[in-house]
This record gives sequence, C-alpha cells and structure tokens, in this order.
Amino acid sequence: MVFSPGSPGNDRQFLPTIFLQEHQGVSSAAHTSKRQSPIKRVLEPIQGRLAAAFALAVGGAMLTLLPLAGIAHIAKIALANAGPDSLASVQATGDVWRVAFLSVLSALIGMALISAGEMVAHLADNRLTHQLRLAIAKRLGQVPLGWFTSRASGEVKQAMQDDISTLHSLTAHFFTSVGRALGAITISVVYLLALDWRLALLALLPFPGFFLFLQRAMKASGSNMGEFAARMGRINSATTEFISGIPVVKTFGARGQAHSGYREAVDAFAEAFVGFTRPLVKAMAHAHAMIAPVTVLAVVLSCGAWFVGQGWIAPVDLIPFALVAPGICAPVLLLHTLLHDLGSASSAAQRVQALLETPVLDTVAPGQLPLGHEVVFEGVSYGYEAEHQALSNVGFMLKPGTVTAIVGSSGSGKTTLARLLLRFFDPTEGRITFGGVDLRHIEPSVLYQRIGFVLQDVRLIHGTVRENIALGRPSSTQEEVERAARAASIHERILALPRGYESVVGEDALLSGGEQQRVSIARAVLLDPPVLVLDEATSATDIDHETAIQEAISRFAKGRTLLIVSHQLDAIKHADQILVLDGGTLVECGTHDQLMACNGRYAQLRTLAEHSTWGEPAC
Repeated sequence: MVFSPGSPGNDRQFLPTIFLQEHQGVSSAAHTSKRQSPIKRVLEPIQGRLAAAFALAVGGAMLTLLPLAGIAHIAKIALANAGPDSLASVQATGDVWRVAFLSVLSALIGMALISAGEMVAHLADNRLTHQLRLAIAKRLGQVPLGWFTSRASGEVKQAMQDDISTLHSLTAHFFTSVGRALGAITISVVYLLALDWRLALLALLPFPGFFLFLQRAMKASGSNMGEFAARMGRINSATTEFISGIPVVKTFGARGQAHSGYREAVDAFAEAFVGFTRPLVKAMAHAHAMIAPVTVLAVVLSCGAWFVGQGWIAPVDLIPFALVAPGICAPVLLLHTLLHDLGSASSAAQRVQALLETPVLDTVAPGQLPLGHEVVFEGVSYGYEAEHQALSNVGFMLKPGTVTAIVGSSGSGKTTLARLLLRFFDPTEGRITFGGVDLRHIEPSVLYQRIGFVLQDVRLIHGTVRENIALGRPSSTQEEVERAARAASIHERILALPRGYESVVGEDALLSGGEQQRVSIARAVLLDPPVLVLDEATSATDIDHETAIQEAISRFAKGRTLLIVSHQLDAIKHADQILVLDGGTLVECGTHDQLMACNGRYAQLRTLAEHSTWGEPAC
C-alpha cells in the first residue's frame, strides 16, 4: 500500500493557521491568476521534469495498488475451487501462483516508478535551487546599493534561503505526492466502477460528504477569521513592546505596567482563538469521521449485504470493495493537505520572483573611462517618493585634492547627496560627472575602484578580518593588508584576536562599532581611491575610538578629494568649501570664514550647535 489511513499530516487540517491561509486564499479568488503566475514563472525551467515525475508517480501508485485486485481474485479462486475435485484444485493453484506473481511484479514495478519519480523531482529541485540562487546573487550584484539601505537583510535572507527552501517542498515533493494520491484514487475508483457501478457509487458516498462538511467548516470559521488575524497581529506587537520596554520599566520601577498590555493581548487572542476554532473543530471532526476507513468499510459492508440479499452480487464480490474503498481515505486527506500547502509555496515563489525582477542599476553606454578625478553635480534632484523631494537642483564641483564638507539640519539631504555620488541610486533630474563622464556611463566596478567610502553604517561580511579588509582588492598580499590596517590604527587590535587576521568576524573576531569602522577605513586605504566619501564616520563611536578614527582618516586623506558629511562643525571648519543644505536645497557655499561673515544658515547652525546640550545635535 502506498498510503495508510493514519499517515502523518492528516491532522494538519485542524490547525487554525492552515484554515486562515485557506480563507485568505478563498477571499482572494479574484487574484488567483496573479498568485499562481509566480509559481509558473519560477518553475518554468524544470516544468518538463516535474511533469515526468508526476507521470511516474501516477503510474507507480496505480501499479502498487493492483495487488489488492490480485488478493480479491485469489480469494475468488479459492472459494470457487473449495470442492474435492483434485484437477480443479491443481488448476486453481496454478492460477493463484500466476496472480500472486503478477501482483508482486506489479508492486515492484510500481515502487520502482515511484522511486524514479522522486529521483527526477529531486534532481529537478537541485537544478532549480542552483539556478535560482545564482540568478538572485547575480541580480543583487546589479541592483543599486541604495536598494539595500531601504530593506532589512532579513528580507533578502528570507527569499534566498527560507523561500527557496519552501519551494523545495513544492518541487521535490508536491508533484510526486499529488501524483501518487491522484493515481491511487483514480485506479481505485475505476476498478470499483468496473466491478459493480451501483455498489461503487454507494461505497463512494462518504467522500462527497467530506467535502460538504469541509465547506461548512470554512463558512463556520469565516465570520471570526478577521478578528482572529487581527488579535494574532496584536499579540506579536505586544510581545515586541513588552520586551523593548523592560529596561525602562526596571529603571523607573513601574511594576505591573510592563506586562499588562501583553496580558490583555494574550487574553484577547485566547478569546478569539476559541471563537475561531469551536465551530471549526466540530465541523472538521464530522468531515474526518465521514471518510474514516471504518466509516467507508461500514458503508461497503451494509450496502454489500443488501446487494447480496437481493441476489445482485455474490458474497465473494464484496472482498475487493472491502479492500479498496477504505484505502481511498488516506489519498483524499493527503491531497487536501497538499493543496493547502500550495498557498505557502505560492507566497514564497512570489517573493523569489519579485527579487529576480528587482530593477537593476542602469548603465547607459558602458565602458567609458573618466579622465581625471574632478566631480561635478549639475542640477541634481532626487525624490524617494513622488511626494518627497530629498534634493532639488543642487550643483557644485569637487576639485581634485580638495576637502568639501556638507552640513545641514537633520533631514536636509546630506546623506542622500553623498550616496548619489556613490551611485546608491541615480538622480531623478540632472547628472553627476566623474572625470567628465556621467556616472551612468561608467561600469560600477570601474567607479568603485576610483571612489572609496566610509559610512556610518558599517557592513562587514561573514569572513576573516583579512578578507574584509581586502574586499575591494582580493589579490592583495598580507603585507599590503597589514599596512592598510596600521594606517587605520586597527593592526594591534587584530593581532590581539585569537587567530589574528584569520579570525572570523562574528565568531572569534567580536569587534566594537568603532573597531568595525576602522576595519572599513583599512578597506578603503587598501583600495587607495583618489576620491573618498565620509558619511558621519565617527557618529556611533566613543571618544577614544573617535580620536583613533579621525587620526586614521587624516593620515589617509592627504592628497585625495574628500566629501565629508558631518554634524561636528568644528571638525570641518578648515575644509576648502562647505556646502549648506536646507530642505534639500543648496542654500550656501563657501569657506568657514566666508559663511560666518554672511551670517546666514551656517552661522545659525554653529550657534545652535554651541548651545545644544541635550538631544540630537542640530546638524
């Protein structure tokens, strides 16, 4: 037998979350094509292999059930030849062995076909997983860097790892499992109808009843589904609030207040859970009782006894019905469970497909090389959304070897301006040229060999310290890596790690925020770019680390073009030019002395900074 009535997973329909998914799927029936299309697109490279696996599973399931017909046939032979006729007994014995041999052969071939289908499906899954991960990695290598700043790494991880793992259950197991279920149901129904269509129809009556009770279960819980989902979301929020509020509560001693909201959310969820599951469990219990093997067997025996009493069939003809009809129960339950699981696979495929369709960095007429290192912003505007214009018509020049500082109040567009130069995103209007060439005409690999950056949000890869420093130049020698680390004042700290430069970040290399910042500076030093962008490079460090970082930057910055974003106005007062942004507009430009003489926005910022003793710095 391929299926057993008590196979694991048959109870999964009782889970409220499964039915929540089903209700959501039913309520969005108008969007079925949109939900299914991502699966079709994702599975397109292996659809032929999946069809072959499905066909093998169908054929295998049918063959593995033929021994049941063989058992029934052997029983008929035995009962028909129970008399003293020795010749008939010899012939019957030959028929029994022939039927037994064919039954065993059918079962072996069926199991071989099922195994072949599983192998084909798993090979197809391996191919798809390999292609998807390579395609996503290639796509992410082409998207703008700004795309990553607006998304948590967990979102990318979910699509690349969790969602592709979810697709594994679809590609490697779903089609073969559905094939086995459909094959078993089809061959069983056809066989029973061929024996006696009247008794077959009566024996199959419990199965329409199952779907009737299932529909009633969905309707019964549907009225409470919205409240159940809302309170489930509330308990998640309450948990986060409770955990994040613990330090404040401990500090101010507000006992009982911290967990009151959480307790109320739990009580409300429990109430909604009872209201959701009470009608659901009752209806589902009836639905499962309808197609329990004992129920189907009782129907077969009672109807069969009536047929025998009427003289329509012989008693021996009940044997195949008693053997085959109850065996349909498990495939029906499995098929129902598998169709439920298709919803989660559809959502996973949708997220994977969305990642594969992420807009890439548009490089127009690539291959142009910049002549020199002069940077020019020409009428640059940028908006994150249609209603939010971050920069408007900004224009200035970064002359080679000069230091340019950007200041302004919070939200004035300082970081946006710096990241436009790094091509985290492209201007919506205007252009930025480097060495006389539009950034959009320069290959990213060429651009990032000429522009280095140290940002306030440091990102280190999961690898050795040496690999992190040599990220921009993997072919660098150990001596070059150590020289860059010394320039960034991080060499001695690295040597103190358990394995020195071979220590793995996050494992035996536990670095503070300031130390990670200096590793990123060492990375920029090793790259040796002519232009360097510093975006609040010391904003998240303590005084000791801040001093070390500033000294490292000062040594490294000599002779380079610098663009500095800083809220520390004293640190940039000696810059060759200071750009003052206000509301995304460049309102002032000049040296410290020139701007102070104007007594404009820059002078106001310095006054605010000098008198600011509480809260976030004014600029």
